[in-house]
Amino acid sequence: MLPTLFLSHGAPTLPLMESPATRFLRGLGATLERPRAIVVASAHWETHQPEVTAVAVNDTIHDFYGFPKALYELTYPAPGDPALAERALGLLAEAGLPATLDTRRGLDHGAWVPLLLAWPDHDIPVLQVSIQSHLGPEHHEKLGAALAPLRAEGVLLVGSGSFTHDLRRFRGQPVDAPVQPDVTEFATWMDFAIREGRNEDLLAYRKRAPHAVKNHPTDEHLLPLYVALGAAGPGARPERLHSSAQFSMLRMDAYAFH
Repeated sequence: MLPTLFLSHGAPTLPLMESPATRFLRGLGATLERPRAIVVASAHWETHQPEVTAVAVNDTIHDFYGFPKALYELTYPAPGDPALAERALGLLAEAGLPATLDTRRGLDHGAWVPLLLAWPDHDIPVLQVSIQSHLGPEHHEKLGAALAPLRAEGVLLVGSGSFTHDLRRFRGQPVDAPVQPDVTEFATWMDFAIREGRNEDLLAYRKRAPHAVKNHPTDEHLLPLYVALGAAGPGARPERLHSSAQFSMLRMDAYAFH
């Protein structure tokens, strides 16, 4: 049974830089059993209700602007898997989460940035499932739980977001700037809650975690964590795979749930 993953994908330029997070992701694929396919819930695909991509080959979406030319030259043409997309659609429907297929959309940088580093040969089929940021953590835990049967079918379920994400503090910061204290306090609280299995606290993180709203002015970059948690199920064993920070405010923590 494959674990589920939560990965912090960082800035789009992550593949072009050298950092602890880059090195971690470059080695990640070698530490895991090779999956039959990968399903990614990315913070960068928000829809009103769940959608699943069903394409033959994934386009690479450069959903950002103002970055170096070299970044726009990176591509990740991983195959899709329309049959697996139909299977995911059925699982979501069984869980009372009606969903639709998107037969045109490719991979946004929340998906292709970490995958490019971890599985650079882009030879594993990849699907994306959208998030519904207006519905909060509990909905995304249910979404992950609905997709959990795919784990027994050789499918790796990945939530891709950011452990902290206040981009109002991003501009002008060097990548190795000292981490701001409130970022550390929030991340430490989240880490303890995850590793101690405090599910109620995690679902209510915006009210219970210190500096929660400051570190996540909006929910979307933490919601993929709940997809990974839900897909792992009750009693899952969490493992922190990586912890670092960039630009003083962007925590790059990653977890596996076994």
